Amino acid sequence: MADIIDEANQEYDQHLTAAIANRAKPVPPSPICRSGDCGEQSLPGTSYCCKECREDAEKVERAKQQRKAA
Repeated sequence: MADIIDEANQEYDQHLTAAIANRAKPVPPSPICRSGDCGEQSLPGTSYCCKECREDAEKVERAKQQRKAA
């Protein structure tokens, strides 16, 4: 019985390790706004200079993902 539990724990650890290794890595903040050609300085701890630039960049990214899915 202990062998089955040990095997299950080992398999769980393998799956957990693989999931951690394959997770999406967060993108570090950028000092310059990432929205197109804006070029303004980003707000501290963010990658955009304003809410509108962030929303525009998110719209562009969603459109790219929809084109890939189609």
